[in-house]
Amino acid sequence: MIRIAIDAMGGDFGPEPIIEGVVQALEEKIFLPILVGDKEEILSLLPQYYVDKVEIVEASDVISMSDQATNALKRKDSSIYKAVELVRNKEASGVVSAGHSGATMTLATLRIGRLPHISKPGLATLMPSVIDTKTLVLDVGAVTDCNAENLYEFGAMGEAYAQTILDISSPKVGLLSNGSEDSKGNALTKEAFKLLKNLNGFVGNIEGRDIFNGSVNVVVCDGFTGNILLKTSEGVVSTIFTLMKRHIRRSLPAKIGALMMRKKVFGNMKKQVDYAEYGGAPLLGIDGCAIISHGSSNAKAIKNAIFQALRYTQSDVNTTIEKLLTDNG
Repeated sequence: MIRIAIDAMGGDFGPEPIIEGVVQALEEKIFLPILVGDKEEILSLLPQYYVDKVEIVEASDVISMSDQATNALKRKDSSIYKAVELVRNKEASGVVSAGHSGATMTLATLRIGRLPHISKPGLATLMPSVIDTKTLVLDVGAVTDCNAENLYEFGAMGEAYAQTILDISSPKVGLLSNGSEDSKGNALTKEAFKLLKNLNGFVGNIEGRDIFNGSVNVVVCDGFTGNILLKTSEGVVSTIFTLMKRHIRRSLPAKIGALMMRKKVFGNMKKQVDYAEYGGAPLLGIDGCAIISHGSSNAKAIKNAIFQALRYTQSDVNTTIEKLLTDNG
């Protein structure tokens, strides 16, 4: 049975939505959750029926969002440190955390370790697209200062993930730039462009709008740019829905139309852009599995983050990454 370590104390709302998400996941999948945190608090939130379906590892410390990520290595009694150690010691196949993302990435990279041919792991996320398959973007925050080699590795990792997890046989990989022409870009992207040409799926430079129009399956960028892109996209989605609600309230015909479209149109739109639908971002390039969820994750997001961890551990994505990098020298 697959064992998944879960930081039960991380997240903006404490352990309640995390425990609820674990329960929802257990109702649909067979796996063994290892809940790491305050045992007494965990048991107070866990329905009696599920007590013998989980393991609990006591942790007396919690790394808050305001703490420095670099201090995570020293705080060995924290819930995220102990959860990551379970993966390092092969007592769990993957770790899920909605806690301090920087601490999770630091611990996963340094305690679990990187794959042999990876210089720095990349954080990947799915973005909505006009086609059925979403677009994978990396890096979105793990490595703010990148070199060309890092971007090439992100491309290889993204291609491997798209093949093994998203089931895209021949994924198209694009490099985010300020124009689609080969000559466009800054010094970093121009150098990375030369390396990325070694990937079978590389189609060249793309612009920001191409992330959402389905022209590529994987978008490569440095973590600084990717994080701004992610936060901007979240803001745009929130703004659009707010404006739609505002204009609908002002018109009776619009209210009637909105009521008729609520389930099929608005419901499907919300599902496409809701981060809770996929749960979290995988940290690609580590010798294991780490899924980093949004701090404000609800139970549904936690459930889907666990499902993502299960898919990851059951796949051969890490082997595929290593093969791609080895074959390309």
